[in-house]
Parts: sequence; C-alpha cells; structure tokens
Amino acid sequence: MQLVVMAALLALVEAGRGCSFGCHPTNISIPVESCGIAELVHTTICAGQCYHEDPVYIGHDDWAEQKICNGDWSYEVKHIKGCPVGVTYPVARNCECTACNTGNTFCGRFPGDVPSCPRF
Repeated sequence: MQLVVMAALLALVEAGRGCSFGCHPTNISIPVESCGIAELVHTTICAGQCYHEDPVYIGHDDWAEQKICNGDWSYEVKHIKGCPVGVTYPVARNCECTACNTGNTFCGRFPGDVPSCPRF
C-alpha cells in the first residue's frame, strides 16, 4: 500500500511547474482511499532540480556522478472518518541533492525533452 501511495504521489508532481534549482520540500495534496472512501491528504515531497553538467569528453572512467532530488522520508497514518483501516502515506522531512542510486532509481539519460531553466 505504501508503494502505491508513493507512486501516486510522484505521478502528481507537475514537471512543468516552473524552474526551481535546488532540492526542497514542497507541499502537495494527494488522494487516498480506504473502505471505499476517498479523501485528500496534505503532505510534502522533495522537488527541484539538481545542478548537473555533462563533461565535454566522456571516457570509460569519466562518467559524471548524477545527482537527484531525494530526502529523508517518514510515513504517517490518516484515519478516514467511518473507516477503521488507516492509510499510510509518505512525508518528506528534508531534501537534498544526492547521488543517484541505481538500485531503486533509473539513472540513465532521459530520452525526452526536459525544459531548461535560464542561468543567472
């Protein structure tokens, strides 16, 4: 159940929400359901872009370490009125740019268009 809520949470993040360098907690609302009753839960996720530059020359050992926006997560339980079964949902406690973990994240190049942010 936690994985389903986490997947729904990440799917709700709007990619085109604007440019935001730096990794930070962002408030969002996600729908949760228990006993056939749906409610919105207000929580936080990690959002923002981590600065990355591709090297001019990439040799066999020169792959630049990719950073992703991630953080410390905890889980809270929401009890919906009239339902004895609580719903567990994720809450981001703090966020930072960390090395991409290939064990649980796709760390390859994104084949689509990624909106760019102006550099100041």
